[in-house]
Amino acid sequence: MNAALWAMLGCFLAGIGARDQMLVAALTTRLGRHGGLLMMGAITGALACAFAAWFSGEMAAQMTYPARLVLACFALIAAGGEALMFRPRFKAKEPTRSLFAAALVLLMHQAADAARFIVLALALAGDAPIPAAAGGAAGTGLALLLGGLASEAMLDAQGGIVQIRRWAGAVLLGLGVGLSGWIWLGFNG
Repeated sequence: MNAALWAMLGCFLAGIGARDQMLVAALTTRLGRHGGLLMMGAITGALACAFAAWFSGEMAAQMTYPARLVLACFALIAAGGEALMFRPRFKAKEPTRSLFAAALVLLMHQAADAARFIVLALALAGDAPIPAAAGGAAGTGLALLLGGLASEAMLDAQGGIVQIRRWAGAVLLGLGVGLSGWIWLGFNG
């Protein structure tokens, strides 16, 4: 249960200002509120979380527990790096009204974003892939819902969103590096 709660909280916070959330906000502003867009975003987010959890299960079966913890730290470092390096687009360049096209772009954004790295890290460290995937899917859905409901406010606050995203990336990066050092000292000290 802890993995689900942490994954939901982590994915929601990592989803603030993420590329998928800002795409939903931009498309909502451009095309109007559409429940199908939010549903597609939630489905693709759940699929990406399920893939991250499946991948953690495949990796965990071949690794010792200390190695899984180190890989979980690397996943947190990757989450921080993704949040620091990749800036969201604030204007949609979607020429069509196709939900399939929007879902495909959302899935590509969500395939290796900070939220999925958090799900991977929690699934590896807690040996709980299903709760981590469920919590991650819920957190992603909430972040996308926020993007759809507050689309105009989010697009108006571009500079603030980017700063929040950078701070979140720095926290995730620091957490991953700090936990790596702590694990290294714990198993070698």
